[in-house]
Amino acid sequence: MKRLMIAVLAMIMTAAGAYAESLPDLKGTWTGPFKTAILGHNPHHPGNETIADPPRIRQIEFTVDIVGQDGRLVWGSSWSKPESKDPFVGTITADGKRFLAADTDGSMDADISNPELVDLCYTQTSLGPSQAIVASCGQLKRAK
Repeated sequence: MKRLMIAVLAMIMTAAGAYAESLPDLKGTWTGPFKTAILGHNPHHPGNETIADPPRIRQIEFTVDIVGQDGRLVWGSSWSKPESKDPFVGTITADGKRFLAADTDGSMDADISNPELVDLCYTQTSLGPSQAIVASCGQLKRAK
């Protein structure tokens, strides 16, 4: 019985180690071009438009700075204008292939293509302070 317990414990520890190794280290600054549709306006997309106006299509440079990671949890800030940084918290999926995050008024959903490339989409509902509706996607590369 003692040998069985030792064998089971060894298997659990091996699996836990393999799990930890499969998670990517996402800390760093990621940036890239995004194509954005917006109804209304907010600090990242200034203007006088309202959500009743036709959507605007914009090209922006988007940055995600992941300053901390604890296992699957990540945190940092994101911006399209450095003077308008939004804090966020997120989590990496168990398989290490995606991360999901929430900021003050929207959310991010990203596929981790490789350790240096993520395909990320950002969405925002009209429930935030600006009442703007945003959908934006692009490819982020880790800054060297």
